[in-house]
Amino acid sequence: MSRGVFVTAIDTDAGKTVVSTGLVGAWQAAGKSVAVMKPVASGCEVTPEGLRNEDAQRLMTASTLSLPYQQVNPYAFEAPVAPHIAADSEGIEIEMPVIQSAFAQLQKTADRIVVEGVGGWRVPINATQTMADVAQALELPVVLVVAIRLGCLNHALLTAEAIERCGLPLCGWVANRLDRDCLQVEENINALKERLDAPLLVDLPRENNETALMQRMRCINAALLPA
Repeated sequence: MSRGVFVTAIDTDAGKTVVSTGLVGAWQAAGKSVAVMKPVASGCEVTPEGLRNEDAQRLMTASTLSLPYQQVNPYAFEAPVAPHIAADSEGIEIEMPVIQSAFAQLQKTADRIVVEGVGGWRVPINATQTMADVAQALELPVVLVVAIRLGCLNHALLTAEAIERCGLPLCGWVANRLDRDCLQVEENINALKERLDAPLLVDLPRENNETALMQRMRCINAALLPA
């Protein structure tokens, strides 16, 4: 039985963290305790406590649990580049057992867990594995974040096809209206509704106020999420 979800997107800067924190809120509103995880992150800030990733910290703030940072984000890199490149530059190998071990520890702390990927579905994490392999190793159903902009139809449908080929269920998707210059937004969303074999969990408006976006995300019916 699934106890969480893996959040991916059609590309970077699509809104994964807003969606991930919103999913945390939706489950919490349904009375569940929720752990969070950002297995790999680049572009981290140097702090007295070590490297810290803004997205991982936002996830931790959304969770009501007190979680060790190293379990939430076991691989943190300073350079704002693809994870495998950042890891190579620091002489580090991103290893799946490390991620699985941190995930197993987090699972013990909560009813549900929200895992946020980095970039898109096929972003490499080492010489042979990608974020898709992380989702497979953790055996989680997937939520796909679609930034509604030119090219999103192709990117979303290809990503959904890749998720299916990995043997993982696409349990839902989110439309994120990020691009104010995008034309025919409703038509794009309707095209995805017709073609994606998963429910639209929420349609996020063009909104600069993150608090308002979070409130919209928390309107998700937790019954639509995996048990």
